[in-house]
Amino acid sequence: MKREFFGKTASGEVVERVTVQGGGLSAKVITWGAAIQDLRLQGHEPPLVLGFDCFEDYPAHSPYFGAVAGRYANRIRNGRFSIDGVEWQVDTNFLGKHLLHGGAGGIGKRVWSIADYGRDFVTLTLRDPAGAMGFPGNLDITCTYRLSDTGRLVVELSAESDAPTLCNLAHHSYFNLDDGGEGNCLDHKVMIEAEAYLPVDAELIPTGEVLSVQGTPFDFRKPRPIRFEAEGRILAYDHNFCLSEARTGLRRAARVGGARSGVAMEVWTTEPGLQFYSGENVARTVPGLEGRRYGAYAGLAMEPQIWPDAPNHGHFPQAVLRPGETYRQITEYRFTS
Repeated sequence: MKREFFGKTASGEVVERVTVQGGGLSAKVITWGAAIQDLRLQGHEPPLVLGFDCFEDYPAHSPYFGAVAGRYANRIRNGRFSIDGVEWQVDTNFLGKHLLHGGAGGIGKRVWSIADYGRDFVTLTLRDPAGAMGFPGNLDITCTYRLSDTGRLVVELSAESDAPTLCNLAHHSYFNLDDGGEGNCLDHKVMIEAEAYLPVDAELIPTGEVLSVQGTPFDFRKPRPIRFEAEGRILAYDHNFCLSEARTGLRRAARVGGARSGVAMEVWTTEPGLQFYSGENVARTVPGLEGRRYGAYAGLAMEPQIWPDAPNHGHFPQAVLRPGETYRQITEYRFTS
């Protein structure tokens, strides 16, 4: 294990980095966004995730590489919702109209504190104050990354609030199981254990429908390549797959296999939804890890979470957290080669 200086924010906050190892994995975690900066599997030379070598590239260029998104991950239409009849307006950082990942200054773009760490784990904490990005209530959040057993990255998220609020957190690593992002991941084979998905409008906001994947390009119940061409264009996935109607015990949600490496990843989670983003807009103008140039589809995201825009759809699983309650999520990314 190693703890070191990684950079400073524009306001002078120190960003640290902790390196942990266990179960054939090694991970570098930075306090900015509680982000996994680098993740390696023994016997597979390239990184498993996308990231940057320099801190300055994170606030300037990162599309949430490795971060914890929230306090409401994904999107809320018009940044508006109500709790107990009280209307709330939060940040509209997506298209100037909608909330995305908690707003322009959400928890994935803030400096967390290191509460504890050891050889194979690190625990980070953050208080998201009442009024931040427009959300009610102080939200105290804890994130623990643990490298466990053989090739298992365990993500434990918990939170408590002193007022009724929304809490929907998601780990947001981008994975490439072949070459660390030098090439695209369109030929990775994906399986998602979901019978239904949420269609979205032209602004990527759920329409409110819950549709069967049967007979559609969203049917990943059997492993198949991400690549799906329609009308001469590659279909870009950025959709919620409906795993259940409520949070459950830990169960497998998805499996991803590299096209050439022999590396595979299973996603296990307690969450009712899985946002699958195939990385259409992941191309960056600055180099990634070890100088890699990330193009479109260089990495894919598998983000367990509550369904997007849930506060505005009563038939979706809900994300209201009340005083005296504890939000808990466990997600595991299990790697084999």
